[in-house]
Amino acid sequence: MIIAANWKAYVEDVERAKKLVAAAKRLARSGTHQIILAPPSVFLGLLASGNHSAVAFSAQDVSRTTGGAQTGENTAQAFVVAGATHAIIGHSERRAMGDTNAIVSEKLAHALAQGLTPILCIGERERDEESHYLSFVREEIETAFAPLSSKERQRIMLAYEPIWAIGKTASEAMRPDELVEMVLYIRKVLTQYLPGKAATNISILYGGSVEPENIRALAGESQVDGFLIGHASVEVHSFEALVKELA
Repeated sequence: MIIAANWKAYVEDVERAKKLVAAAKRLARSGTHQIILAPPSVFLGLLASGNHSAVAFSAQDVSRTTGGAQTGENTAQAFVVAGATHAIIGHSERRAMGDTNAIVSEKLAHALAQGLTPILCIGERERDEESHYLSFVREEIETAFAPLSSKERQRIMLAYEPIWAIGKTASEAMRPDELVEMVLYIRKVLTQYLPGKAATNISILYGGSVEPENIRALAGESQVDGFLIGHASVEVHSFEALVKELA
């Protein structure tokens, strides 16, 4: 199982950040799961510098630019130098702030060019009885994958985050059987862009109100390869509970 912890802007204190990293390293020693931490960019270099543990670090986003006179931007190259090996691209919160499919595609290309492993986020805002949401998810995948080479496509991880399920309780969030259907659909779309059985090798994570109360059922029944976790990953006790539930 892959466990990607997106700290968003919840963690604003460096000592709290260090405690979370220490907890992640303890949990990673078992070798059972791959843990990826995505701290705020201002902490990433400090936390990832000289990292020789099994824990990997990710950028929460990358800029469209490759550098230059772009005040406030954080390039993919800068994140690599800081110690990141992954980058979250197209998160629903970034899309809500204006990242279109075209912008996501551009950022994806920058991340790949710098050797980062992209965690490409996809997911519908709402569900409808006519299943138009499937076309929405398909378009997000197609616009991201179409411009890339076969080798580049195989380096991408996908994170399915149904926006309608985010912020819900475990009982109100997506059911395992619903997630099974989406994982199968996503892999079906991927077969158009990946040769042979390569589509089955793409890691698909789930991110939509993942809690200790539902993570085991989702992992055991849904065929996902891991989870992209938000607020439940920014407290040591809740993060440890999530990982232990998977174990």
